[in-house]
Formats: sequence, C-alpha cells, structure tokens
Amino acid sequence: MVTIGIVGAGLRGRLFAEALESQPDVTVVGFAEPSTRVAEDAKSATGLPVAGSHTELLEEFNPDAVIVATPDFAHRQVAVDVAEAGKHLLIEKPLATTLDDAYAIAVAVHKGGGRCLVGFENRWNPHALQAKSAIASGSLGEPITASATLSNSYWVPTTMLSWAAKSSPAWFLMPHTLDLVLWLNGRTPVSVSAVGSRGVLAKRGIDTWDVVHALVTFDDGSTATFSSAWTLPDAGDGIVDFRFQVIGTEGSVTADLSHQGLTIVSDKTRSPWPLSGKVGRALVGAPVWMVQDFAAGLVDGSDLGPGVDHGVLITEVICAIEESIATGQTVDLATFRQAAGA
Repeated sequence: MVTIGIVGAGLRGRLFAEALESQPDVTVVGFAEPSTRVAEDAKSATGLPVAGSHTELLEEFNPDAVIVATPDFAHRQVAVDVAEAGKHLLIEKPLATTLDDAYAIAVAVHKGGGRCLVGFENRWNPHALQAKSAIASGSLGEPITASATLSNSYWVPTTMLSWAAKSSPAWFLMPHTLDLVLWLNGRTPVSVSAVGSRGVLAKRGIDTWDVVHALVTFDDGSTATFSSAWTLPDAGDGIVDFRFQVIGTEGSVTADLSHQGLTIVSDKTRSPWPLSGKVGRALVGAPVWMVQDFAAGLVDGSDLGPGVDHGVLITEVICAIEESIATGQTVDLATFRQAAGA
C-alpha cells in the first residue's frame, strides 16, 4: 500500500484526491492547507483530514509520497522538505519559477533518493499520444519545425487565479507547450529568442505580461514557435485556446484541443471539455490519468514520466525567454546556465 499526502487543497489538490479514491493499493492520507476557508471546503468535500502545513502533514501522517499542488511560485520549500525526507514527489508544472528554486529542488530530490514526476499532464492527453505515436513511427520523417499556442481568456488571470500577478502566460501556460513539443520532437533546445507585451492586464490591477512569443532553436537546427496570452475575450466560446503542429520532412500532425470537438455557447460562454469530469462513475482527463499513473508507478516500480531534471530544463528555457524579452537578444542556453552557476 502506498500512502499519499497532498499539499494544496484547492481545485487541483481536490481533483487529485478524488482521482485516487479508487486507485488500487493507494490511500490518500490527507491534505496540507494554510487557508482555513480552503481547508474547511476540502475537508467537507472529501472527508479527508487537513493539516495546517506540509511539515505537519509529514509529521502526522508520514506519507510515502506527496503531491505538490501549490501555486507556481510556491513549490521550493515544500518540495525540498519533502524530498529531503526521502519521500516520492509529484510536483505540478512548472517545477519552479526561478533558477535558484529549480536547482534547489533538483539537488534535494537527487540527495533524498525519492522518485519524482513533474506534472506535464499533456503526455496523458489522447490527442498528444496519437501525435507522439505518429512521429515515433517515422511516417512523418524528421521534424523540421513546430508551433504551439496555449492562451486563456481574461477570466483566468482576473478571476480564477488570485496570484496571477506573481505568474505570467509564460509560467502558467508555456510549460505545457514547451514540454509537449520537446516530448514530440525529441530534440534538445539550444537557444531562445522572445518578445512580449504588457500593460493591458496592468490596467486591470494585474502587473504581468499580457502576451509572450518565443522562438526556440534545437540542437539539430530545427525550430519551434510558442505563443501564450492571458487576453482572450471573455465573450469568446471558451477560456482556452490550445493548438499545436509538428511539420516533418514527410508529413505533419496538427491538433486543436481548444474544445475537443465540442462547443457550447450561451450568455455565460463556457465550453466544457468532453475529456474531463466524469464518464459513468469514473473521472477522466489528462490530470486524472497522470496522477493515477503516478500512483500506479509507485506501486509497481514502473516509469513515472518526466522527472526533476526535465522540470529544471523547462524552467531554464522559460527563464531564458524572460531574459530574451528583457535584453532584446537571443539567449544561448549553455551560456545562460553557466552564468547562473548551474
């Protein structure tokens, strides 16, 4: 039996707890949540106990593994303490939003000896899995270029996230698309050039980037472009615009995941994803399958998926994107790492 604790009892933490309810040989022992209101809501919704901090969770329940479902910028202390305790980890993407935090987490994981999965959930998305299969078969030839767009409507930074000013479209969205393209093309990024704009969200009281565009060059000379914005109109037909394409020497694969083939428009304009929620009695969707696979991997010892070193790479690329925006220059990743003392 594998016991799992969850740090962060918000929507994601509670989703993970529900997804693991019927997982064989797995028990969720409780949450850690500093917010009294969120803790009470989670306890009422799940019936699970809630500790006031991750240290209390470790002391009181001594779980085998911990899921870190805190905001993007608040992973370091939790992840380091859990890793140093020798526990297994699932850390939500991004691993961290600074190089110092990412490197500290990686050192703690390697020294602690526990296994680690960074939550790049699109590797469990059926559309992405089909694209991966097509590329791996060789039928598309060698990758030439790729593009990925993942954007949100204003509702996400202004309403859904209370901490949007401490994040950005680059940190909240690009970890998904960067990981997806790197997984699909199997290439290593070597340089980054990026631009961004800001000011629109700042007028709404959220001082962060409105839009970020990045060009990544890989070790074989192939390229990929990435775009993310937090400024889609709320009057649109959903809160997410998610598309990607990989072009190879013999073919291409293209996916539009924005609505998964279903669009429902009303005065509230929200489109549900068919691959989410429940089908029959079972929860479905990429984050559900990811956390269930994580737990199953802990039980049987099989591969968990992208680990802490890959999480560090994604953080390095996004930090390089910020550096490129700030300087107006292309950033060589090897030089960037050396300057950071990596």
